[in-house]
Amino acid sequence: MSRNSKLISNELREEIAKELGVYDTVKQDGGSWGNVSSKDCGNIVAKAIEIANRSVQK
Repeated sequence: MSRNSKLISNELREEIAKELGVYDTVKQDGGSWGNVSSKDCGNIVAKAIEIANRSVQK
């Protein structure tokens, strides 16, 4: 996830991770996103896209 971290703010990424229950993994690893599964990263991206689409529609 670090390669594309500039595409989504850290605050939004953390908020979505907390909502999806993934942020505990990040906290356990000292703030590293390296052990977050590809599936969970994909879910975070999908949620970010959903949020972006909603904001564009408004």
